[in-house]
Amino acid sequence: MVAINAAGLALGIALTILAVVLHFQQGTGWSPGEDISQDILDKRAAQVEEPEFPEPMNRAIGGGGGAAAVPAGEGEAELAEGETADEADGGPGDIPEDEIEHYEIEFAKEGETIEVANNETLLDRGEEEGWDLPYACRQGQCVSCGGKIDGDSRELIEHDDQDMLDDNELSEGYTLTCVAYPRGEFTLETNETP
Repeated sequence: MVAINAAGLALGIALTILAVVLHFQQGTGWSPGEDISQDILDKRAAQVEEPEFPEPMNRAIGGGGGAAAVPAGEGEAELAEGETADEADGGPGDIPEDEIEHYEIEFAKEGETIEVANNETLLDRGEEEGWDLPYACRQGQCVSCGGKIDGDSRELIEHDDQDMLDDNELSEGYTLTCVAYPRGEFTLETNETP
């Protein structure tokens, strides 16, 4: 009786193996369909507005938040008494050629002293040197580009529309390099925030 059970068991195993081999030999009859993933991505991308991040090489997720750019000619601002439209649009970088001055600025962490004109920002000038300086919004609306100078920022730097540093932080030497125009000579420690 033991021999019959062993023979039946061997026959059952052999038939099972045969069924499995025949199944895989025939295949399932399934074949993959057309890849539509790129079409779906294109359709979704077409439905989303393109964000307007400041360039070049913006590393911020969400563009730094807070600030919204107003296209040229669409802003409505009141002029101060006696002020012309040209004066209202000017900023610290809008200096006539005959009034441009250069200052020796030591970038301490970069180990170099360079000349920076009073009509260019510390961040822009550092990038011209090929340095990878930190930044995000490039509009003075965050502290990603923060730095610290060896003096009072209110005296040695003119900021163009920064909203993040208070008067006390400015007096301690903190600055936002993306909107900071030099008005004197100093040493700058980049990547320093209050």
